[in-house]
Amino acid sequence: MMIDDYVVDVLMRDLVGHDRQPTSFLVYLWFTFEASRNRRERVSASYQTVADSVGISKSAAQSGIRWLLRRKLIDASKTSPTAVPAYRVLRPWHR
Repeated sequence: MMIDDYVVDVLMRDLVGHDRQPTSFLVYLWFTFEASRNRRERVSASYQTVADSVGISKSAAQSGIRWLLRRKLIDASKTSPTAVPAYRVLRPWHR
């Protein structure tokens, strides 16, 4: 799996340094890797699954996902209000 140069050269510095959201960067990397590994466009995962996989608390995973949604670096969809969300990694620098 190749990670875009943009992710390391720009996005990491932006999320970790400017936004002070290092967990968001880790969550973004995890979603990118999971989507690539499973060859799926969407990754279904609960906050607890993300937290356990990344090695952070559930509240940190929730905060990281919320920040990525706000920055439009991922989007989420649910089949019902109580369903586990399916996340899609967005790459807005690819136009």
